[in-house]
Amino acid sequence: MQLRLVGDIKYHLLPGTNRKTTDIVIERDGTIAVRPPISMSPEQVDETVFSKRIWIYRNLASWNDLNTQCVKREWVNGETFPYLGSNYRLSLMEHQAEPLVLKNGRFCLLKEMVASGPQACHDAFERFYTQKGFDHISKRVTFFSKKIGVKPGKVLVKNLGFRWATCQAKGDFYFHWKTLMAPLSVIDYIVVHELCHLHHRDHSDAFWNEVDKVLPNYRERKEWLRVRGSGLTL
Repeated sequence: MQLRLVGDIKYHLLPGTNRKTTDIVIERDGTIAVRPPISMSPEQVDETVFSKRIWIYRNLASWNDLNTQCVKREWVNGETFPYLGSNYRLSLMEHQAEPLVLKNGRFCLLKEMVASGPQACHDAFERFYTQKGFDHISKRVTFFSKKIGVKPGKVLVKNLGFRWATCQAKGDFYFHWKTLMAPLSVIDYIVVHELCHLHHRDHSDAFWNEVDKVLPNYRERKEWLRVRGSGLTL
């Protein structure tokens, strides 16, 4: 990945692929990632980015507006944490077998985790989402892969930084544990989005047509993620 500057636009140039169009994406951290056709030179990519500068400015402004909604949660009784689209209040417990469990409609966290510091609490939740996420997402990958007509590789749930998910060249799929905070319908959109990349590696019209075949209302789910995704955090 190469960092390049065109005017006042700084972007990450990703390795090229066998595509006909240049894919420009505003990542969740506000950085700009550009994946061009393999035939394009860096200078040609610069020209393309410059020609799309109005679109980039507009989307960066939108990103700034949306990220004012970012939630900072506290490790106190009554704080809410989302899981599969529902919010559950936190209860701090003196004793229980596991550091964190979901029972009786509440997240139950050992008080000693809070005493250990914010990172210990964060890690307990991340482990919960990762473990629970693998089972749920694996089932949805199996379900939708049959509809799309693809054979996915292995499925992993992990910390992906500022990406919700990614489809690897060999057909393996990685999903961010934060996706488990989203509603089921939005998780399905993320799964379908990645599976369709086995047919189309870019975000061309053909790709979105493939997504539309499986989820005719995918635009609503995509918009939910765009508008409210910054709130899916600890």
